[in-house]
Amino acid sequence: MLCENELNNEILNNFYDWCDNCVVVKMNGKMHSETGAFSSDGMRAEILNPFVHKLELDNTYDKIKTAIFTVILLPFRVIVILYLIVTAWFLACIGLYGLSEEDLRKKPMTGWRSKLRFYILSLMRLVVVAAGFHRVRVVGRDLAADSSRDAPVIVIAPHSSFFDAIAIVCLGAPSVVAKADTARLPFIGQLINYTQPVYVWRDDPNSRQNTIKEIIERATSKEDWPQVLIFPEGTCTNRSCLITFKPGGFYPGVPVQPVTIRYPNARDTVTWTWEGPGALKLLWLTLTQVHSSCEIEFLPVYYPNEAEKKDPKLYARNVRDVMARALGVPVLDYTYDDCRLIARAKQLHIPGGASAREVGEARHQLGLDRSGVEMGWCSTSSRWVTREQFGERLGVPDHPALHKLFDIFVQRSNGMVYFPDYLLCACFLASQHSPLTELISYAFKLYDSSGSGRVQKTDFEEIATKCLGLSLEDAHDVFHQADVEEKGYLTYEEFISFAQKRSDFAFIFLSDTSHKPKSQ
Repeated sequence: MLCENELNNEILNNFYDWCDNCVVVKMNGKMHSETGAFSSDGMRAEILNPFVHKLELDNTYDKIKTAIFTVILLPFRVIVILYLIVTAWFLACIGLYGLSEEDLRKKPMTGWRSKLRFYILSLMRLVVVAAGFHRVRVVGRDLAADSSRDAPVIVIAPHSSFFDAIAIVCLGAPSVVAKADTARLPFIGQLINYTQPVYVWRDDPNSRQNTIKEIIERATSKEDWPQVLIFPEGTCTNRSCLITFKPGGFYPGVPVQPVTIRYPNARDTVTWTWEGPGALKLLWLTLTQVHSSCEIEFLPVYYPNEAEKKDPKLYARNVRDVMARALGVPVLDYTYDDCRLIARAKQLHIPGGASAREVGEARHQLGLDRSGVEMGWCSTSSRWVTREQFGERLGVPDHPALHKLFDIFVQRSNGMVYFPDYLLCACFLASQHSPLTELISYAFKLYDSSGSGRVQKTDFEEIATKCLGLSLEDAHDVFHQADVEEKGYLTYEEFISFAQKRSDFAFIFLSDTSHKPKSQ
């Protein structure tokens, strides 16, 4: 599974890369026809953000219940889960003793090592029960119980939670596709190694080709390899739709087994997205539920036609459409790169950063990404605009995408949009492959309330908190440190000169060849 959700806890983050992120939000099959992305068969959806999940304990009963179970249930479950995982890890260490990484990639395990897999799987199934998933419903026929040659590749979607490990256990621990770093994780790393995974080395420029080559070799091999399991979305979503499937698992051109996973619970405590609760909070809330449910459905094996065998992207799109229809959700052409864009926007605190993909989609529909009309805005113009003024300022007709843009940036306190915030996000999207210094230069013009090229302290604080990721307090301190002559203002050149001497601002110049950080 190809996933990278760069969150705070490294161990949980990499565990997440192994299993990935899943939602319990109820889905309906409603297809929206107003605006949106298109699949190959014409399925549509209005502009959605599949990387956002909201979860709050919003009533007293839930808070009291969670507090009680945190005291009487959580410790018991944690102790049991840790005991089972450590025991499974110990057995995995025994089974892997004497085997090198090359041995694991060369041929499938046989003999006593293969039989040991049954006991490890049994322990991991007990982990699932101990975590409160007493109701794991399997629908359809599991080909792993027959012959993996019928469908050498398993594709699972939606891709949404580290609790998706349940599906991996239920499938008999097929060979997962995972980041190479997961092999070094305490305890979990050895368990992953026992599946004889296909590791992805993201620092290796040839990693993609090597991964595809290894998948093809295993899928077409005459040896009894475990099925190769892939989460083709490549990152986590909130299951409001299926995003773009990566074509890697479809290159072999062999039949694939589509598998869908649902969490039909009253409260969604498992969804882990870019914008939403962290891993520890989700783990805590899930383990303090009396019970949780999971449903795994095996769809009919998908046999590719000749056109699909020659075009893995077409094959991936068609399989995605089949799975989307089974789930009753739309498809959208979101990708892993969109996730990286959102993560970058959030890191810099770009206004509307969590909805950067939606902003880009709406601007494309309105033709704003080609016209560049926004860049002619004068910083001395009115900064706050109403819905009607927003459309006039952008020079576009009334359109659902325009309403979507306005709703993303509207301030609920006054029902208006702070126009420089929208422009900064637009500039971020337009210059995402350019040096950060270009964005900062534009921000100095946007938030210069006097239009003189000299930003006051309050103006600089806006710049620093909205495109440098600084807190208000840090921005205040930086301004006074950079304003060495205590003039009460800063120019772009003065700030850049100051930042070049500071190691904590080195990230500004990472891709800028015209400015080099200076040693202090």
